[in-house]
Amino acid sequence: SPNPNPLPSYRSSPSAPPSALPPKSPPPSCTTGANPPSLSPVYSAPPRRLLAPARASAANPSRLGRERERSAAAAAAMRIEEVQSTSKKQRIATHTHIKGLGLDANGTAIGMSAGFVGQAEAREACGLVVDMIRQKKMAGRALLLAGPPATGKTALALGISQELGSKVPFCPMVGSEVYSSEVKKTEVLMENFRRAIGLRIKENKEVYEGEVTELSPEESESSTGGYGKSISHVVIGLKTVKGTKQLKLDPTIYDALIKEKVAVGDVIYIEANSGAVKRVGRCDAFATEYDLEAEEYVPIPKGEVHKKKEIVQDVTLHDLDAANAQPQGGQDILSLMGQMMKSRKTEITEKLRQEINKVVNRYIDEGIAELVPGVLFIDEVHMLDIECFSYLNRALESPLSPIVILATNRGICTVRGTDMTSPHGIPVDLLDRLVIVRTQIYGPIEMIQILAIRAQVEEIEIDEDSLAFLGEVGQQTSLRTCYSVAVTC
Repeated sequence: SPNPNPLPSYRSSPSAPPSALPPKSPPPSCTTGANPPSLSPVYSAPPRRLLAPARASAANPSRLGRERERSAAAAAAMRIEEVQSTSKKQRIATHTHIKGLGLDANGTAIGMSAGFVGQAEAREACGLVVDMIRQKKMAGRALLLAGPPATGKTALALGISQELGSKVPFCPMVGSEVYSSEVKKTEVLMENFRRAIGLRIKENKEVYEGEVTELSPEESESSTGGYGKSISHVVIGLKTVKGTKQLKLDPTIYDALIKEKVAVGDVIYIEANSGAVKRVGRCDAFATEYDLEAEEYVPIPKGEVHKKKEIVQDVTLHDLDAANAQPQGGQDILSLMGQMMKSRKTEITEKLRQEINKVVNRYIDEGIAELVPGVLFIDEVHMLDIECFSYLNRALESPLSPIVILATNRGICTVRGTDMTSPHGIPVDLLDRLVIVRTQIYGPIEMIQILAIRAQVEEIEIDEDSLAFLGEVGQQTSLRTCYSVAVTC
């Protein structure tokens, strides 16, 4: 039979407007009667609650305005600029402005040249030393730069290294460095001696050289089974000025390509015998492209792709010592633990150095290698003690010895480790072996010129009156004080 009391609902009359909904009433109780309470308020409440936030946001536009202002401020704070130069910026140091000794073709000092001002006699004397080094007549001898503080002794040594070029080793050190609780003092000296002796090894090899135009590894099914794939070979295209060539390489060379981070557009060479890969740089055709990292751009190689090339390697004797003194251990857990727990510095034995000297002499006799005596610069040499000076005497007489340049700002003082006094704090027997070059105190005009050069390097704007005032201050104090004042102001 039909229900005599059906539930009333506003949905039964579609023409009724939303405002005609019945008022909100408390929830129905568990009572039975002829007329149960209406359920329409329960169904009408959710639409009103859902519409409330939308009406509130539309009625309050200030919130949207604040969000727009916040996003506009963030966009204004985030600035993106294009890099207009891909060259690396050189760090500015105390002697960045020194580019050489500033001599003409006859060896005469030019007034202001290569960053040098004044010290004409000392620069000409250092020019003679450079000529003797190039003729290999200076090996086993020593040079002493003596003079007051801030007169350009370190600058003269750096000028000598700039004149010799980047291929000649230059090893600077300070006399106070000769101290260690793990190795002997003489070991520190000999290590720096070996760092200053270069070995130029020449070797003729067959190489494939060119710009990479294609690099595509070819995959094949894995020989071990399963779903994996392995690289069977690598197809690489190389281009030179004369032509192009496509090579099919072993998969082991692909690992070397990944290690060198080779990409299309790079200039590389691959050794035919060993399969070694060397990335020379980026082709200069891509020099206009901006990159986050400054690349070294090189021209596209000339000649054929496959050629015989003379490979020149420059190493020092210390590199050979370190490579043989610390051989690679095993891969087992005991070897790895031993390498991690070994914190002490490894002292290179004299026997190992003698064995390396035999190999080097054999290479020199066979014409494979050439010995390049470099420059060892010891600043503040008066900080060495008598044992170090005795060791220097013996080391200068050895067949494998570099050119030693000493610098000191002391007059007659006590030799460390003894009670005797000696000029420059150096024993007389070593002093007789030295060629002494004196440096003079700068005048006010020379100081002003040096400060003007430094201001240009540091990109500091200083007027003439300030430079004149700093020149007067420099006469009372030193050039370093003027430089510190000019940089910090």
